[in-house]
Parts: sequence; structure tokens; C-alpha cells
Amino acid sequence: MRILFLDQYGEMGGAQRVLADFLASVQRRGWGAHVAVPGGGPLLEQLRSRNIEVSEIPCGPYRSGRKGISDLFKFARDVRRQSRIIRNVLQQGSFDLVYVNGPRLLPAATMATPRETPVLFHLHYPIHQAFAARLAGWCVRRSSAAVVACSNSVAQSLARYIGRCELQVIPNGTSDMVFREREFSADKPWRIGLVGRISPQKGQIEFLEAAKLLAMEFPSARFVICGAPLFGADEYFGRVKSLASGLPVDFLGWREDVASVLAGLDLLVMPSKEEGTPLVLLEAFSAGVPVIAFPAGGIAEVISDRETGFLVPEASGLGLAAQIREVLKSDRLILKKTAGRARQVWEESYTLAGYHHRITDLVENVVSAWRAKHETAAPRAHK
Repeated sequence: MRILFLDQYGEMGGAQRVLADFLASVQRRGWGAHVAVPGGGPLLEQLRSRNIEVSEIPCGPYRSGRKGISDLFKFARDVRRQSRIIRNVLQQGSFDLVYVNGPRLLPAATMATPRETPVLFHLHYPIHQAFAARLAGWCVRRSSAAVVACSNSVAQSLARYIGRCELQVIPNGTSDMVFREREFSADKPWRIGLVGRISPQKGQIEFLEAAKLLAMEFPSARFVICGAPLFGADEYFGRVKSLASGLPVDFLGWREDVASVLAGLDLLVMPSKEEGTPLVLLEAFSAGVPVIAFPAGGIAEVISDRETGFLVPEASGLGLAAQIREVLKSDRLILKKTAGRARQVWEESYTLAGYHHRITDLVENVVSAWRAKHETAAPRAHK
């Protein structure tokens, strides 16, 4: 098996972490891989350090959030250049599958991939803009691509646009963060953290609004923000830093050792506006860190409220503060039981090995079904 992987970012967001982990599994299986990815980021360097064949491909940068006319012109220019690069790579080697890890490279992949090569489109995040969803749907139909989404909510954002093309939901999985049973002692200062890229979608401002409301009531508590502004969120990061002034907030920056970060937290807070199946949520389940989260997207598909975590009914800084306050004042045994049940759910449904088994089966099924279809169609075409 030889696969061409395409990714729209060079920075290490959640989708890129999923891809990097899967590529390690691909290498262990002895499959061949070539990756086309934007240059100048840690993903490209990581792949090269692992002796994976890499091509650099242009993709943006584009303005964060809703796109304007200038982004549209830039995207159209990029698509032409992307398709040439993808076509050249495909012509230089024999590939069994083109694996598109995100929507921005899907149009170029559709234009460049020959009809005899199957396409698998992996969607990690909901597509909210109607134009982008229609374009992705057209590409899927045009290339007869199979689609895999990381959650039901993500799948629903595209399902109406893809016609009869195959669509499966495979939630993400993570490696073992090592479960540690916490004491949640009344005399121990609480450490309450938010871990993830710094962007409006992740809710750092709501987290700080909650911290401001809680700081006087719980004077020994520390609030932790771990992450960095990726994908052009520098202006937002400036607002976050300004709002944190004078509050008991620690900025850890970008950290690769997520297990160590989680080991130092008593609670993980996720005030996200939208999500697929966030890796840090699954990692917190694995590590035994209770989670308080807005019920956004795939979060509500993973957390059973007050069973494996705590969902915030009012998605605001005020609502978040109320939920944190309730948890901090609750019976410590409730937190222990919640963390224990979350760990069990992770073991049953969200391990990295389980995820790799499911996604590998999907790849093999897509390739074998495509071969069977085209091998039977070829004699009829000959006649």
C-alpha cells in the first residue's frame, strides 16, 4: 500500500497531530507514504526527521474566521499551484490512495487525481460556511471520494452536500496519558487549566471571565492557559494577555508534553465554541482529570453530563464560572468517580490503537472496493 497524504497546515493543530500519529502507524505496517504539506512549520520538520517523503505545497495563509474576497482570490491562485504539485507527485510514483486531511486541499486533489485512484477525505472540523460546504460536497461527488468524519456533528455539516458518497464517523483516539487518582484535597490549591491552541473558537476569553469571577472566592486557585496562537490568531492572543492582567493566571506557552501538563491540573476546562472530537478531552479522560466543557459539537458526544464530565448549560463566562464553582464545592468523591468512569470510557472507545485499527480498516476497504469496482468496469468499457 502506498498513500499520498495532503494536509492544509504546517502547524501542529489537532488534525495534524492525528495525521502524524497515523503516519507512524503507516510506517510500522510497512506501507509507503508521501506527504504534501505547507512549509515553514513543525509538521514538515517532524515528517522529514522520520524519513517520510515530503513535498511542500502552498496553502494560504488566509484570514481567520469568515473569509473575504482577497482570501477567495488567494485560494483560487493556490488551487492551481496545488493541483500541479499533486499531479507531479502522482505521476512520479504509484499510489493506491490519495488521503486529504482537511477541506482546503480537496479541490486541488479533485482536479489532479486520476479517475483510477481513490480519494479519502478526512473531515476533522465542521464546515459552517455554505459556500465552503457546497464546494467540498461537489469535490466529494466529482471524485467519488469516501468521507470519514471525527464526530456525528462534523459529519452532519457535510452530509447533505455529498449525495450517495460513503460517509463514516470514526472518533479520534489518543495514547495513554497514565491515569492518576487525584486526592482533590480541600486544603490543596486548585489548578484549573485550559489546554489547546489560542483562538476565539477555544474560548480563552470566557475562561478568563470565569477566572475573574472566581478569583476572590477561591484565592488559592491558579488558572492555567497552555497553548499558542496558531493559524493567525495573534491579535486575539493580545486580547487574552490583556484580560489576564492582574489575575492568578499562568501562561505555559506551547507544550509537547501534554501528559506532564495534565498531571499538574485538577480540572480541565473546555469553553470551546465548536469542536470535532478534541484530543485534549480524550487525553484528560485517560489521565484522570475531570473535564468541565461547553456542549459544543463532538464534546457532547463524548461527555455524559455528570457521569464522565460536566457540561455547562449556559455557554458563557458567567455560566462557566457557575459550573466551576459547583464542582469545586461538590463532594470530592463525585470527582473521583467521574474521573474513574471517564478513564473506563477512554479504554473502551478512544485508545490510539483502537483508532488506528478502525482507520486502517477503512483505508483498506476503500482501496479494495475501488479496485473491485474499476476492475469489473474495465471489461465493459473495453467491449
